Amino acid sequence: MLGTLAEIQARLGGRLIGDGAARVERVGAIDEAGPDALTFATDESYLAAALAGAAGAVLVDASVPLPEAPSKPLLVVENARAALAALLASLKPPRPRGPFRHPSAVVEDGAEIGDDVYLGAHCVVSAGARIARGCTIGAGAYVGAQAEIGEETWLHPHATVHEHCVVGKRVVLHSGSVIGSEGFGWAFIEGRLERIPQVGNVVLGDDVEIGANSCIDRAQTGSTTIGQGTKIDNLVQIGHNCRIGKHCAIAAQTGMAGSTSVGDYVKIAGQVGTRGHMHIGSRATVAGQSGVWGDVPEGAMISGNPARDHRETLRTEVMLRKLPKVIARVDALERERNAQS
Repeated sequence: MLGTLAEIQARLGGRLIGDGAARVERVGAIDEAGPDALTFATDESYLAAALAGAAGAVLVDASVPLPEAPSKPLLVVENARAALAALLASLKPPRPRGPFRHPSAVVEDGAEIGDDVYLGAHCVVSAGARIARGCTIGAGAYVGAQAEIGEETWLHPHATVHEHCVVGKRVVLHSGSVIGSEGFGWAFIEGRLERIPQVGNVVLGDDVEIGANSCIDRAQTGSTTIGQGTKIDNLVQIGHNCRIGKHCAIAAQTGMAGSTSVGDYVKIAGQVGTRGHMHIGSRATVAGQSGVWGDVPEGAMISGNPARDHRETLRTEVMLRKLPKVIARVDALERERNAQS
């Protein structure tokens, strides 16, 4: 149970309207919340739906106009999304903490294990690897030879960090993510594909998060780099020698060909593909399913395939939707001309 609304207000701050003694068992979306749930609203339409729904109380953004006499208790906060994040964090199961070493964990000779490290069942820490203080290495996770894992980093079960890769502090690698997989480097030699050795590594900055089953390829030479605070969703492919800046957000099923570079604070939606050997400027936004074939200016918003300025894409879509009527009109004019002749 989360407690009473008054207790929740004490944790989150904000202004309480209505019965502070109302008890909250859980947090739920508007369409699934019951009388024991707190739901949330970030605009007028969501607030109207929440007040009409079954939820017992509503967490509301301060920017939303409020009715004079709301039918449910409201907790009005400066930023509803931030408050929701804090509230949901209290519901998450705690991460495993050390010091702990499962009997089946494998730590090879020469590996360095810091204080308060958790080593789960069947995990492997290879020779020469360094695991810093407070890390969690989940069941079946693998840390390759000479790899470095920074303080308070969490490898979920079956995450992989290959040899010589460097992972910063407070990084989260979700299950199935692979850091330092072999880069896709090939050359045609005498009519057949021959592998170009990929001898570089991957460097992840502090506070990076990599989603489940995402792959970050090691560089051919040098490093594939992911900047501080960048968050990468599930099922994302980052090719060899890519360079991703700080505090970027990259959504699921995006694929970046080798040597793509991305500035800071870039937002990339789902199913985006890049050509490689091109640059996306800082604070740019790339809409979902875009195909990026060339450099993107700083601050731009692009969409489509090939991707271009989003407004241009919208204008093109409008014109394409008008094409059937235009064609029908041309056909009618041709029939009229043929009849006159």
